[in-house]
Amino acid sequence: MLGIVYITAGNMENASQIARELVSKRLAACVNMFPVSSVYRWKEEIEEDNEIAMFVKTDSSRFEEIIRLVKSLHTYEMPAIEFWGIEGEREYLDWVHVNSSGEGD
Repeated sequence: MLGIVYITAGNMENASQIARELVSKRLAACVNMFPVSSVYRWKEEIEEDNEIAMFVKTDSSRFEEIIRLVKSLHTYEMPAIEFWGIEGEREYLDWVHVNSSGEGD
């Protein structure tokens, strides 16, 4: 199954580092990054921060590898890492599959 891995990072530097590693290792076909404002509870306090949201286009078979890589590079103690299944235009989805499934390694 193809999908989006949603990740948030504390700054663009960390997000870009993670994105480049994911794409270079063919764990992701593409990563979109954009600023978001987040409100959340952490250690019993309400926090509000500017973060970078990442949409990682990938194959679900790579999810465990993505989790390991993200945790090794992420600056957060507990990063948000979520997988969302997607549907879309077939030619584009084929491109995501080929570029995130390790084919061509």
